[in-house]
Parts: sequence; structure tokens; C-alpha cells
Amino acid sequence: MRRLAIDIQPGEYAVARLDAGATVPAELLQADGSELVSVTRTPAETSVICPAGSVPEGAEAERGWRVLTVRGPLAFTLTGIIAALSSELAAAGVALFSLSTFDTDHVLVKEPDLDRAAAALRAAGHEVAGD
Repeated sequence: MRRLAIDIQPGEYAVARLDAGATVPAELLQADGSELVSVTRTPAETSVICPAGSVPEGAEAERGWRVLTVRGPLAFTLTGIIAALSSELAAAGVALFSLSTFDTDHVLVKEPDLDRAAAALRAAGHEVAGD
């Protein structure tokens, strides 16, 4: 696996669940763009990843996540990035939630595991910046 540059994003995040077909508040997507927001809709649910203070009203939410972003953009032909990161974090006993976008990959880890996650990624040869 090639050496990756990973940035720890500031702030606490949440992974939230709304019912299928629920309306996502427009203001969630109208922010200044400085924070990660992701909305994924399936026939069974609508999932939202957002800053912990922006969880939509009525959503079931798991708070206390931190975001690690692989510095991109990454070519679609690259393989094994999430597999490598998840293996390295699993070996350190760190659970994760992953998210991919057009440009890059993001890994969310619980706040208490952040230091252990960063140390494991550095030990695997990756550059980890932030926090």
C-alpha cells in the first residue's frame, strides 16, 4: 500500500438515521462548505453524516465521531485504500465508519479512539496531520 496523507478534521461528527423518504433540512446542505455533510438515501432509510450540532430534528443519532480524510483527489483506479486503512485500524482495535466521495475517502472513528487510530496509521507509514 502506498503512503497516504491523512488529515484529522476538526470537530465532532454524528452518524444519523432518518426514516426512508424523510425530508433532509435544506440548511444542512446550505452551510459554507467547511464541514463534511453526506446524505445517503436507500429504500429503507436516509443516513446523514454531519457535524454533531447539526443533526436533523427527530433523527436517531450516534454522536462522538471524528473524521480522518485521505488527502485527494484519488484516482478511481486506485485499489485497496479503505481495505488497508480498515485493516490497520482493526489491528489496533479501532472501529470505523467509512465514506467515499468522488475525490477521496473518509474514515470516522470514535473520539476516544482518535489518538490510537492516528498512532496506528502513522506506524503503518502514513502521514497523519491535525489534532
